[in-house]
Amino acid sequence: MTVRSMAEDGQKEQQTSVPSTLESSQKSAPSSPLHPRSPKVSTKFSDVFAFSGPAPERINGRLAMVGFVAAPAVELSKGQDVFAQLSNGGIPLFLGTIILLSVASLIPLLKGVTVESKSKGLMTSDAELWNGRLAMLGLVALAFTEYVTGGTLV
Repeated sequence: MTVRSMAEDGQKEQQTSVPSTLESSQKSAPSSPLHPRSPKVSTKFSDVFAFSGPAPERINGRLAMVGFVAAPAVELSKGQDVFAQLSNGGIPLFLGTIILLSVASLIPLLKGVTVESKSKGLMTSDAELWNGRLAMLGLVALAFTEYVTGGTLV
C-alpha cells in the first residue's frame, strides 16, 4: 500500500510504503459505513424503568419542575403552604399531573425515540436533567423550610 502526501506550498509528492501486514489486514476487513448507526434503544418496560434507564429521573424531574412553579404560584394566589395545598383538595390534581406527565413521557420512550435525538440548541437533554435535579432539590427545600417555619415561604 502506498500513501501519497502533498504539501500546500508546492513541495514534491512524497510516497511512503506501509508494511504488507497492515495492507493484508485492511483488505480482509469489511469497509465501515460512513455514518455509523446508533445502538438500538430497548423499548422493554423493565429497561425503560431500570434504575439507570431513561424514564425515572426524567419523569421525576419533569414533575418537580411543574411542582416547583405551581407551589409558589398557589402560595401567592391563595396564601397556602405546600402541605395545606395537598390537604385542601390538591391530591387529585397532583395525581392527575403525575399520570398525564408520566404517560406523555413514556409514549416516545416505549416507541424507541431517545430524548437525545430531539435535543437541539439551548434545550438539550442534559439541560433538562439538570433543571429537573435542581427543581427536585428546590421543591424539597421549599417543603422543608415551610415545615420548619410553620408558614408559607412567599
